[in-house]
Amino acid sequence: MSRVAKKPIILPQGVAVEVSAEGVSVTGPLGTLQVAGHPAVGIEVADGVVQCKPVSGVAQANALSGTLRAVVANMVTGVSKGFERKLNLVGVGYRAQAQGDVLNLTLGFSHPIAYKLPKGVTATTATQTEIVIKGIDRQQVGQVAAEVRAYRPPEPYKGKGVRYVDEVVVIKETKKKK
Repeated sequence: MSRVAKKPIILPQGVAVEVSAEGVSVTGPLGTLQVAGHPAVGIEVADGVVQCKPVSGVAQANALSGTLRAVVANMVTGVSKGFERKLNLVGVGYRAQAQGDVLNLTLGFSHPIAYKLPKGVTATTATQTEIVIKGIDRQQVGQVAAEVRAYRPPEPYKGKGVRYVDEVVVIKETKKKK
């Protein structure tokens, strides 16, 4: 059995997990998330603890049980605490401004960028160079952060661009004339 799947998921106060034929639904104070189940993985909920166990006789049951356990654990964390990714803008004139469900970016192009945030994800800008993306779905928050970063990834010579707060950009030395 997968080492990840052996670890039980302890449900915090106010979080409920429902297992049905369609999949798993997790409800908490911040919202509701659903994921499709797999016939090779059995999910048991008892006394505030969720267990994912592989069904015997299926070749990939161990791997799938660990994966499904990690996904359900992220769903439990998302509906109870939520997830966030922080981005920094590095460069002269690089600015960001959140207006409702639109993130307006000025990244040195000849035109401004208006990024429409998907449903369930919010963005706040404490300063013009800091973006905080929040939501309950970990995958969706990470995808939005990656898409915003992709508009102007950090370049290796001056380090300008959109980067994650904890990202380290190694600066290259420029070519020297002889």
